[in-house]
Amino acid sequence: MDKVKEILHLGGAPAAQEPSAEALAALRAKYEAAKQGHVFTFYDSLSTSEKAALFTQLSLFDPDYINEIAQKALHPPPTDASAKEAALEPLPDSATASILDSAPADLEAWYQSGLDLIGKNKVGVVLMAGGQGTRLGSSAPKGCYDIDLPSHKSLFQIQAERIRKVELLAAKKAGVEKVTVPWYVMTSGPTRGPTETFFKDNNYFGLLPENVVIFEQGVLPCISNDGQILLEAKGKVAVAPDGNGGIYNALVTSSVLADIKKRGIEHIHAYCVDNCLGKVADPVFIGFSAAKDVDIATKVVRKRNATESVGLILLKNGRPDVVEYSEIDKATAEAQDPKQPGVLKFRAANIVNHYYSSRFLETIPKWAKTLPHHVARKKIPYADLESGATVKPEKPNGIKLEQFVFDVFPMLELSKFACLEVRREDEFSPLKNARGTGEDDPDTSKRDIMGQGRRWVEAAGATVVSEDPEAGIEVSPLISYGGEGLENFKGKTVTAPAVLELE
Repeated sequence: MDKVKEILHLGGAPAAQEPSAEALAALRAKYEAAKQGHVFTFYDSLSTSEKAALFTQLSLFDPDYINEIAQKALHPPPTDASAKEAALEPLPDSATASILDSAPADLEAWYQSGLDLIGKNKVGVVLMAGGQGTRLGSSAPKGCYDIDLPSHKSLFQIQAERIRKVELLAAKKAGVEKVTVPWYVMTSGPTRGPTETFFKDNNYFGLLPENVVIFEQGVLPCISNDGQILLEAKGKVAVAPDGNGGIYNALVTSSVLADIKKRGIEHIHAYCVDNCLGKVADPVFIGFSAAKDVDIATKVVRKRNATESVGLILLKNGRPDVVEYSEIDKATAEAQDPKQPGVLKFRAANIVNHYYSSRFLETIPKWAKTLPHHVARKKIPYADLESGATVKPEKPNGIKLEQFVFDVFPMLELSKFACLEVRREDEFSPLKNARGTGEDDPDTSKRDIMGQGRRWVEAAGATVVSEDPEAGIEVSPLISYGGEGLENFKGKTVTAPAVLELE
């Protein structure tokens, strides 16, 4: 990218300029050799700024690589009729643990060791925050959303305060003044600017700006059904985000991985912005994963029932993997655990909440391009190559390509993968749907945070009274990260609904 800026004379120049004739000819030749030269159809008719923008955009892509992945996606190899059906098994006990039934001593040991690692500045957090709140009736980044808590804190603020609190807990245990958990926030093209503005306007929610690194996931060109790169307009390629699996390449190209290495971080917690209960930089999870000495670990919740539409983490042909609900037959979905009657055999529901060792992330350049691309067939507006006019198709005319974050799991030996089952009511409440749908919506997110706070206060010995038996209590993360530190409420009466903030 620095080379592109140099070609376009962007180093402090007042306005973008056309690339040199030599640079343009080289790029055009590259696309023509890949039989994608049509992207330059309208180049000569563009303004100077439009030419610079198109040159910059096209410089980001390798047309030969785009052809390769598009052909694989459009023309997958035929399935071998004689191939055996995939062998599915739950992860073995050696690779799993559960908050629900682990010994309290084990949970405490993981918590303390995780806190020690945080106290040594060995832990970082990656947040996947590329989505907009479109389904919620908002075009803003989903992390800006207010789920109508009494405090009216956004999802970003709730999570930032959890980081601040775990830093304080770790610093106190380590006997040091300051501990840092860097927060790497992955956005998308539409959400990067608004996210940066939101953080600045809110003073980074009390975190130091240098410890909040906002970066952007990549995009891939949209491809027509016959393998051609689609133009959105005369001077712009139609693109789409490369999926949550694009996180791996983005960590490298954004220099986040270099920053992780520079800071000496060894343990990384990655999660999605829409989970209001997410325990950011969770000491128990960090301690569990470090004790197992794995390269990837994942949190799961117990599947509610056999028909819940969730991906499952399991062994597929002897390797850790995620299998979607639609890929599992009824008998497999309903099978019960022979060791636990009444409990599903395949129950480890994926919540996209992962641990990575830094040593593993440092290998990304070796395998990032080997991950498969998944096809989403879409109606993609495009520029007609004869007239330049925008055409809005009535039926799918092309594909968007994306990678999934879990596609890397099968690369690992089982000994380098682990899974921790956590309580859904304590750690998983995703925000997916518009208010009023009754499932995974702002009302359920608010209910789950308020319900958790009420349980914490009652466990501390307080009496909660309310006219509404469902009324809850919002406990600021700055007061308590996971229910600790509420001893002062013992013997007191709290009227719900209420909000407990740090004074």
